[in-house]
Amino acid sequence: MTTRPEQALIHLDEVTKIYPGTETPAVDSLTMDMPIGEILVLVGPSGCGKSTTLRLINRMIEPSSGRIFFEGEDVTDVNPDRLRRRIGYVIQQIGLFPHRTIAENISTVPRLLGWEKSRIPARVDELLEMVGMDPATYRNRYPKELSGGQAQRVGVARALGADPDVLLMDEPFGAIDPITRDRLQNEFLRLQAELKKTIVFVTHDIDEAIKMGDRIAILKQQSVIAQLDTPERILAHPASEFVENFLGGGATLKGLNLRRVREVDLYDYPVIRDGVSREQALQQLRASEGDYLLMLDAEGHPIRWIDEDNVDDPSVALTDAGLTVTVLVEPEDTLADALEYMLQSAHGVACVVDGRGRFTGAIRLETIMREIDAMQEAARRHAVERRARGALQ
Repeated sequence: MTTRPEQALIHLDEVTKIYPGTETPAVDSLTMDMPIGEILVLVGPSGCGKSTTLRLINRMIEPSSGRIFFEGEDVTDVNPDRLRRRIGYVIQQIGLFPHRTIAENISTVPRLLGWEKSRIPARVDELLEMVGMDPATYRNRYPKELSGGQAQRVGVARALGADPDVLLMDEPFGAIDPITRDRLQNEFLRLQAELKKTIVFVTHDIDEAIKMGDRIAILKQQSVIAQLDTPERILAHPASEFVENFLGGGATLKGLNLRRVREVDLYDYPVIRDGVSREQALQQLRASEGDYLLMLDAEGHPIRWIDEDNVDDPSVALTDAGLTVTVLVEPEDTLADALEYMLQSAHGVACVVDGRGRFTGAIRLETIMREIDAMQEAARRHAVERRARGALQ
């Protein structure tokens, strides 16, 4: 009998799914490992079998052949409900029960597992805090009272309810506006850094796959693996023409999804605080190299871009002068995110804030360009090495 590799929490062994009335498999002889504590992203063209593979893992649908191992145990024939209660599941449509409160939704699986009643409210509050929602505000609300982003956070909290070892996520952020989506991705990556769950994540978006995945499986039709590797290696060494075409153009720009804002040096942008005198502001502006100062409020949140004309105009208070700061990035944002936000900024600068929205520094376009230059140089070296290896063979 096939056994799982030492570090694979889940192992699929020649798993095939053929739906009744069809001859072509939806999934054909798929063998794949899900390593402990990693995010494995399944990505590929529409209809390639990504979501079917996810449903096979927790046996929402049954395989036609092959075996599924969970922690070394063949679970192909065990009670599927018992298996599912060990696996969290997050889908794009969220699927919250509309007639139940947020607390009741999150506690669904713990109640099914027979947790002590006194233990459940504390777990609900813990999870709401974990996903950035105040328990006192949200525990007794209903799903219809939430925004799309808030509902998706509750969906993640519910999936984590019984502290499962595995999370299956089927396009969990796909139906949310781009800004909220970026924030939820960052929040989830922050949680994963703490929780170290084993996650299988389905998306159709290669940029999301690069951002979220420790490893990526690029799938062809019938869930045939075209390439399974780290994002870095896939971008640097696509295994086939299919993979190259799926990645599309702009591999260097996609590589910006591999670098986080927290990994680069921030620019110490000149700032003034709410309450500073015009004379002090003018002195600081003239002492700086740029044309603008960044005004912070009493808590250190960026609020305004101030130039010399604003300082010289006594008819408008400094707190109301200049342009409002609208472009903010967080440490977990990728450099691709930062570049996109920067292009929306009137000043070509992205303000970086911590989890409480307090200014920590800025990213300038020059920083992004240095990273692009470094990636292009690395790509040129790889190309030279490939040609050298080919000449030796």
